[in-house]
Amino acid sequence: MRTWLVAMLALCAGTGVALASEMAPVAAMSPVVSGGENVDAAAVPAPAGFQWKVTKLAWSASDERAYGEFVHAIGMSNCRTADECLKSPANIYRASDPAGISFFADCADLPYLLRAYFAWKNGLPFSYASGVAAVGNSNDLRYSRYGNYVFARTDIRPPADGMWPNAQTVFWNINNAISSAMYRFAPGATRGELFDFYPVRIAPGSIRPGTNIYDPNGHVAVVYDVDDEGRIRFIDSHPDNSVTRGNYGRRFVRSSAPMGAGFKNWRPLTLVGATQGADGSYAGGVVVPTPDAQLADWSDEQFFGSVRGAGWQSGRFVYNGETIDYYDYVRRAVAGHDIVYDPLVETRSMVKGLCDDLHYRAEAVDIAVKAGLNKQPQPSRLPENIYGTSGDWETYSTPSRDARLKVSFKELRDQVAKFLEMSRTGNKNIAYAGTDLRADLSAAYMQEAAQCSVSYQASDGSVRTMAFEEARARLFDFSFDPYHCPERRWGAKTETELATCPDDGLKRQWYEAERRLRNQMERTYEARMDFSLRDLQARAVGSGQDSAPDVDTLALLDGLRGSTSFAAMPEGGTAVLETVPERKAQ
Repeated sequence: MRTWLVAMLALCAGTGVALASEMAPVAAMSPVVSGGENVDAAAVPAPAGFQWKVTKLAWSASDERAYGEFVHAIGMSNCRTADECLKSPANIYRASDPAGISFFADCADLPYLLRAYFAWKNGLPFSYASGVAAVGNSNDLRYSRYGNYVFARTDIRPPADGMWPNAQTVFWNINNAISSAMYRFAPGATRGELFDFYPVRIAPGSIRPGTNIYDPNGHVAVVYDVDDEGRIRFIDSHPDNSVTRGNYGRRFVRSSAPMGAGFKNWRPLTLVGATQGADGSYAGGVVVPTPDAQLADWSDEQFFGSVRGAGWQSGRFVYNGETIDYYDYVRRAVAGHDIVYDPLVETRSMVKGLCDDLHYRAEAVDIAVKAGLNKQPQPSRLPENIYGTSGDWETYSTPSRDARLKVSFKELRDQVAKFLEMSRTGNKNIAYAGTDLRADLSAAYMQEAAQCSVSYQASDGSVRTMAFEEARARLFDFSFDPYHCPERRWGAKTETELATCPDDGLKRQWYEAERRLRNQMERTYEARMDFSLRDLQARAVGSGQDSAPDVDTLALLDGLRGSTSFAAMPEGGTAVLETVPERKAQ
C-alpha cells in the first residue's frame, strides 16, 4: 500500500475535475473518505494453498480474454451466492482452492472479487483503489454530486521474496474497503491516482463479458454475455450475498459525467521494478494501471453522446444517421448493426426477465424472514435514507431492488407501446408479418406470463403462490420493510391471506404509511428519509407520491382493441439522474 504521507499529499493535490458546466465548487476537501482498514496481506501467514504468487509482470490481451471467459461461465451457471459461484463447476479453478476458503460480495465487491480471484489463480499482479475522497463536499461518497478521486491504492504482490500475500486476507480487505464510491468518477479525471476502471466506447468487443455497469443510484453489475442482437446480460450481487442476473435496460440510469454512470472496463495492470526469485516468481515493485491515453477503447460518448451538445443532457445518440434513444443506441452500437425488432420475441423476453426478477425477490424476502427481521419490533424511524444505508436495513430490506423491478415493469409497458407505434408508422426497424399486432402482443404476453408464478412462505409455514399478473397487480403493495410479515412483503390485501400475519397494529400503520414511498420508482439517495410514523402519515416532503405509475401492459393493449391509430410515447425517454443537491447533515 502507498504510505499515508503519499495519501495525504494526494488529498491536498489537484484542482478537481475540469468540466465547465459541472465544476465542483472551489471548496475544502470533503471530510468524508472511503476505504476501511486494510490488513497487510503479506504480513498474514499464508499457507501454501493461500499464497498469492506473481508469475507474470502484466495483464496481456489473452489474459483479458480468459477473464471474460471466466466471467461468462460464472454468469451462465445457476449459482446463487458469491461463495457458491466460485465453488461451482462453472469455476475452472475451483479444484486448486484450499479447504476452508470462503467468498462474500455485495454489488460493489463482486467485480473486485472476480477480478482478484482470477488474478490470483493466474499469477497476475493486482491493485485496487483502497481510499477515495469526494471532489467538493459530500455526506456520503457513494452519492457525491461531483464524483470522487483516489488518494490511496493497494498493490497485491509480494513485497519481498517469500512474503506471499494471503489471498483470503485480500478478499476480506476488498469486502472492507470497497464500496460503490470506487466507481463514481468523471471521465478523464486527473486528480489523485488512477481509478481501477475507465469509461469504454459503446462498440462490439468493447462492452463484453467482464465489463462493469455502474448505476449512480448505488448499484454495480458485471456483464457476462452480449449476444449478436446487442442484448447485454449481467450478473450482480447484493448485501445478503445473493447473486442475481438480468438484462441491461432503463434500470441503469444515465447521469452527469462526474457521477460516472455506465459501462467501465478494468485497466490492465503492469508490475514495474520487481525482481525475479529463484522459483521464477516476482516480488517488490509497483503495480501501475494503464493510463487513459494508452487505452484504445477509452471513450466518454456514453456521457456526452455520439454527437456532443452543450451539456451532457443535450448530446445526441446517432446511429446510421438516425437520432435514437440512448438505450436503443447502446443495443445497436454493441451489436454493430441496425436492430430489427421482432416485437413478439422481445415482449416474451422481457416478461421472462421480469419473472426471473420476481423469483430473485422471493429469495431476498426469504432470507430476511429466516433472519427473523419480521419478528423484531418496528423501529421508531426509517433509516436516514432507505436506499443507501447500512446494517440490517441494507441487508434485508428491498426498496432499491423493488424500485428496479418497478422500472422494468414500466419499461415493458413503454416498449410494447413503442412497438405498436413503430408498426403503425411503418418503421423499418420492426419485423412483424401478422395482421393484428395488438392482439398478437397480448397473446404473447399472456402465454409467457402463464408460465410464470412466484411462491412465498407465509408466517404459518404454508406456501402461497401467485401468478405473474397477480404479482404485477400487487407490485406497489409489496412492502420493502423487512420488519413486516411475509404476507405484507408480498402485498397481501384480503382478510383471508392476512389472517396468518402476526403484525400488530403499529406495524399495520407503518405499512399503510409507507404506501407513498412504495409508489415512488425514483431512488432518491440525496434525500433525508428518516421519517417517523407521524411524518409519513402527514405526507412529509420527500415521503413519496400519492399515486403509482401505470405498469399494466395488458390494460394498455385491451384499451386499444379495435383502434386503428396509436399515439406514440415521447421519443428520447432516457432515464436520467439529475444533479440535485445532496441532503444536508443534521
